[in-house]
Amino acid sequence: MTKSSISSKSVIKVNGTGTRHVADLLAAEEPLEIRLCFGAALQRKQQSISVTMRTPGNDFELAIGFLFTEGIIKQIEDIHTIKHCNGLHENVVKVELKEEVTVDIGKLERNFYTTSSCGVCGKSSIEAVRTVCRLPHTINDTLQFSSEIIYSLPAVLRSTQAVFENTGGLHGCALFDTSGNLILTREDVGRHNAVDKLIGAALAQSLLPLDSYLLLLSGRASFELIQKAWMAGIKMIAAVGAPSSLAVQMAEEAGMTLIGFLRNKSFNIYSGEHRIIISAYENSYKG
Repeated sequence: MTKSSISSKSVIKVNGTGTRHVADLLAAEEPLEIRLCFGAALQRKQQSISVTMRTPGNDFELAIGFLFTEGIIKQIEDIHTIKHCNGLHENVVKVELKEEVTVDIGKLERNFYTTSSCGVCGKSSIEAVRTVCRLPHTINDTLQFSSEIIYSLPAVLRSTQAVFENTGGLHGCALFDTSGNLILTREDVGRHNAVDKLIGAALAQSLLPLDSYLLLLSGRASFELIQKAWMAGIKMIAAVGAPSSLAVQMAEEAGMTLIGFLRNKSFNIYSGEHRIIISAYENSYKG
């Protein structure tokens, strides 16, 4: 049985007229362990490679996206089976790789401990999380979005965030095409988990590389989210919140377009302005 993404808690609501008991809805947060099985038939190894605090749901996509954005798998065909462990271990996902898939043991020996607030906590060094994009495809570099389409995207994402609407406690992300059509969306208590779920879903649907889409983030743009997007071939990222300095640096290195503070028909362009079509009115406005 799939766990709910929402739980209920009786709380005391306080305002200027007094107090009362009401039911409050909370975004669920539970640990997920990802176990990896790999190697030849007579030399199979099993190793726990990640524990992350996540919102239950889309666990397989989260595991697939994590393995891909960490460079452990290169394609969905690398996976033989993926399943939850039985019994009391429904918070454990076991991924069996095909025998012929070569695994970089050094990557598995890193300390993969992540939390809902920070995707890189516990990793031994910043170099350990700086994964190089290795997509075998030719990346489309003719992508352009109009400013008017970009303005409209946060409202579309918000309208799809069912759990956020009930709890106010989740991060969301979405892929849009150049006409502003929603392609995929995912949400999670952890912003990096939401992106891993999205990329995992895209990988399972054979949509990669994602060089024809814009990735929208409901919060801030961190270094790790840029790295994950780079792995998936994404060339445009727009965030409702602020980017970090390292996120901007990586976006410039990757040749990405990075937008921040997307709200109220306004945004800042931090890199890759050539992919944004500004209206004639906005070009002429000097205020």
